[in-house]
Amino acid sequence: MTTRLSRRALPAVAAAVLLAACTGGGGSTGAGSAGPGSVAGAAGVTAAEAEQSAPDPALRPFYGQKLSWAACEDAPRTEGVDPASVRCATLKVPLDYADPSGATLDVAVARVGAAKPAQRAGSLLVNPGGPGNSGVDAVLGSQRGYDGPLRDHYDIVGFDPRATGRTAPVNCLDDRTRDNWLTTDNPGPEHGKLLADACRAKYGKLLEHLGTRDTARDMDVLRAALGDRKLSYLGLSYGTYLGSLYAEEFPDRVGRLVLDGAIDPAKPIAETNIEQYAGFDRSLRAFAAHCARQPQCPFGTDQDKAAGRAADFLDGLERKPLTTTGGRVLTSAAAWSGVMDALYGDEGGWDGLAAAIGRAVDRGDGDYLLAYTDSYNKRGGDGRYGAAADAYTAIYCADGATDVPTGDALRDAYARMAARAPLISRHEPAAALFDPDCRNWPFRSPEKAHPIVSKAATPIVVVGSTGDAATSYANAQQLVAQLGNAVLLTREGEGHTGYGHSACVRAAVGAYLVDGTVPAAGTRCASDRG
Repeated sequence: MTTRLSRRALPAVAAAVLLAACTGGGGSTGAGSAGPGSVAGAAGVTAAEAEQSAPDPALRPFYGQKLSWAACEDAPRTEGVDPASVRCATLKVPLDYADPSGATLDVAVARVGAAKPAQRAGSLLVNPGGPGNSGVDAVLGSQRGYDGPLRDHYDIVGFDPRATGRTAPVNCLDDRTRDNWLTTDNPGPEHGKLLADACRAKYGKLLEHLGTRDTARDMDVLRAALGDRKLSYLGLSYGTYLGSLYAEEFPDRVGRLVLDGAIDPAKPIAETNIEQYAGFDRSLRAFAAHCARQPQCPFGTDQDKAAGRAADFLDGLERKPLTTTGGRVLTSAAAWSGVMDALYGDEGGWDGLAAAIGRAVDRGDGDYLLAYTDSYNKRGGDGRYGAAADAYTAIYCADGATDVPTGDALRDAYARMAARAPLISRHEPAAALFDPDCRNWPFRSPEKAHPIVSKAATPIVVVGSTGDAATSYANAQQLVAQLGNAVLLTREGEGHTGYGHSACVRAAVGAYLVDGTVPAAGTRCASDRG
């Protein structure tokens, strides 16, 4: 089952919604403070100061560069937003930070200017997750969504990390091959090798320089080019890993960081996949029980049996796939991907998911469920894919996902996966455990899972949601413990990340980013639903 259930993934639609919601309400929720005037002091770095902030003298030309802002190509015009405030630029960074005089990369950047320039405090960098999602698209697609305290005081800045969007995009398979690759049931050992070989042939040594640590270094160059002494940052899902590595790499540059939907950097990929599949297994059971309370549930009205019946139907598509409009086939792998896409959200999307599955069960109509799958896999209506799918694998493998269990450790991992995620993992345990499959990747990354060590003076806010299937609440607790100077903001409820699900979270984050008010220890927020 090739579902690509990334512990760092955030579907593009969800990312746009969450980023749009993140700017609500100011107001204090706690008495702590990140320090008076620390945001106001973030802006106004001169070119000379930027050059001097380079960690290596050889990097000074990159740190001292000035961005040339221009109108963005194909940027949507948004009512109520001054088009002149929406600008794009290109940041030059070294391909290999160990060889700054060598080849370079162009990093795509987008900015929506502060609505109240006289009160501007600097730039707020955002990352919508992935790995593979475009920060440029997240900013340009949600211009009005930033209205409120954040946009009043900050330029909202998104960038495309290496391998994604417009920054050295990695797109290894043609669209027809990818259709089959993403929806193949019971992929054999050659499945991962097919992608690895295609990526090696097209991108060669570029693959060695696509890791998150390189992107964290790019982000520091961007900070300097934007004229900020400290980094203000909002990272969702995978974006929490990027923010964590930045805090480890550049602790003296940490301004106000918010990490929502946390990754635990200390867990190797197999362990994290077991935890994530366990979370989705729990969410599947909660969804099925919710469905069983409705009279038209395709799984019946027995809440104890509904989840098993749902899994049986989805697994059964391996034997009897459904042909959809246009001749495409809804396989078991494709259907599971669609279900997982919906389970990233909260209860508000469960009735729609039940209806889509119901059409497949009762009428043999798989079109609606396949639409969820296409959303998850970033397949456009024209049948084309962007770089997100291969960026996901390329970045993960560069981040050390090549370090996989073998022998007794592998057998133990399979046993724990079966015990903790019996419904979701049973169709194809290998695809669940090796997600992504880096076993045949062209190189072995030196990056390893490890506890983050940061000596940042400014407290970091970590947001954890108790019902988050993709990134568990335990991850948020563990990341806070690793960072040391950090505070946990808890949201009670289902769904991935907290911003889009809770006005209370939005208010607390707004107070922190704008005023420096750190949420009080133990702050808990209710979800907007129930």
